[in-house]
Amino acid sequence: MIDFFLNVGSVEQIYTVVDFYTYIKGLEYLICLLLFSIFPIFYRYIHGGGED
Repeated sequence: MIDFFLNVGSVEQIYTVVDFYTYIKGLEYLICLLLFSIFPIFYRYIHGGGED
């Protein structure tokens, strides 16, 4: 897990278009998972403040 966080910002040399597409697709999936997990929490925070 520590290696993952150390290598997140590292720049790798990509030789082919397929490697580039695979790399970008992986990052895209990670961003989607992050947003899909954060949005419900944020939505509850915004719309849950009136219950006192």
